Amino acid sequence: MADEPAEPQSLQDVARTYLASLKVAVRQEAQPEVLKFVRWAGPERDLTAMRGHDVAQYADNFPPTVSDAAKRADYVRAFLKWAKEKGVTTENLGPHLRVRKASKSSSNAQTIETQPIYLTQEGHDALLEESENLKQRRPLIQADLARAMADKDFRENAPLDAARNEQAHLESRIREIDGTLRRAVVLESGNEHPGDISQIGSHITIRDLRNGKEASYTLVNSDEVRSGQGKISIASPVGKAVYQRRAGEEVEVEAPSGTFRVRIEAITQG
Repeated sequence: MADEPAEPQSLQDVARTYLASLKVAVRQEAQPEVLKFVRWAGPERDLTAMRGHDVAQYADNFPPTVSDAAKRADYVRAFLKWAKEKGVTTENLGPHLRVRKASKSSSNAQTIETQPIYLTQEGHDALLEESENLKQRRPLIQADLARAMADKDFRENAPLDAARNEQAHLESRIREIDGTLRRAVVLESGNEHPGDISQIGSHITIRDLRNGKEASYTLVNSDEVRSGQGKISIASPVGKAVYQRRAGEEVEVEAPSGTFRVRIEAITQG
């Protein structure tokens, strides 16, 4: 049936297909925001299984102090609308991304471009290393472009399209990392808050009160979180609930799957 979703597809793969379908000028504008959404949701997440409430949470990435929030959100909405048109999703998830409007009193607030980004030393060093590695790849991609452009038939030049896409991904990520590093404030352990309050860089142990299971994480800014490394972003549902809380507190976690409670068992500063 027309309204049945296609077989599971990772968000990352769908986004790449979408970006490749855009004209170069449009792609350069849309790519940073689309890829940021992909990293937030999880590159391997099944887009066919995402629902409106999942997308709605992404609005937290566009606080009222972001001057161009509506425009940036439009790039993500356009991607989600395209996914529906291509049959990847059964509904257009774009309208669920609602950006909060800034009040008149917030006109003098700091914009996101001037707000500091708090990073652990480890996270700062990892981003710096990633930026340097990406910049070292530039000559290789330029060489691939030169070889591909030697083929004068641009109509069906798959290597040229692939090289251009790789270059666009590379430059987008470099700009994002460098922008983060320009605004980065590296936190020294325990200097920002009392030792018993969770902060960026804190190691926390929490217990899920639904089943009694424990889990341990390091709290980090969303700019440095990496899956599979025992880190959790303070912008995630769990991270947001336990951030700046004390050991022994029970807090509610508002997750896409529903609300549940966890208890903070221990906090140690990194």
